[in-house]
Amino acid sequence: MSSTSSVAKVTLKTLEAIKRKSERFACATAYDATFAEIASSAGVEVLLVGDSLGMVVQGHDSTLPVTMENILYHLDTVRRGNRGALIMGDMPFMSYYSEGLTLENAAQIMRAGAHVVKLEGGRWIAESTRLLVERGIPVCAHMGLTPQSINRFGGFRVQGRDPDQAQTILDEALFLEQAGASLLLLEAIPAPLAQRITEKLRIPVIGIGAGRHVDAQIMVMHDLLGITPPDIKVPKFVKNFLAESRTGIRGAFEAYVKAVKDGSFPGPEHSY
Repeated sequence: MSSTSSVAKVTLKTLEAIKRKSERFACATAYDATFAEIASSAGVEVLLVGDSLGMVVQGHDSTLPVTMENILYHLDTVRRGNRGALIMGDMPFMSYYSEGLTLENAAQIMRAGAHVVKLEGGRWIAESTRLLVERGIPVCAHMGLTPQSINRFGGFRVQGRDPDQAQTILDEALFLEQAGASLLLLEAIPAPLAQRITEKLRIPVIGIGAGRHVDAQIMVMHDLLGITPPDIKVPKFVKNFLAESRTGIRGAFEAYVKAVKDGSFPGPEHSY
């Protein structure tokens, strides 16, 4: 017996078509059924069950403590609340350090409800990307500021300001596309670099702190709603959409989607 739904489902083909039309799509994190329903009903095309939950849900100072069990639990709840969005699941810290582990953990994430898995890294994740794609598991590569490498970076720092580093990021983005990545997420890089990468790549490029000349934006749900803990410095690329909403949380998500699609967010004040 099969089940059907009247809700239109966003797929990778949907996102590719949006890029071809030079339009934009909206992404946001989600960690439970209630907010998954609100965000997807408001028009958010991609829901990310991110390891950011380690900071905004669990209260850690980084994403490193997040486990596979945590991701799988939150994926299951988001799946139940989702209304047609494409769901992306993070591969947490050290969950893809070997071929066997990568395949098994990615399979678990897909079984829990994800349509795409996200890996942080550059050229070194190319082989993992090939392995996953060959087995039918779509991959989003996450480059620029990669929070799982926070100790190597020495903090949450903008990446790609140095010309050599910028060229490396561009070269590795192209390499990962060739390896089979379906999406690319760029975090905290200069807007001109993000624009260059977006124009070079055929696959959709999602930005967070990467300026407006990308194919999509993503925000952590808590930042979008202005509920970042007071002791945490709010990143430059964050905007509180709840502050201007007359219809509460749903209105905030709707305003975010509209601003992403019409290009009014992010503005220059949110970019590097």
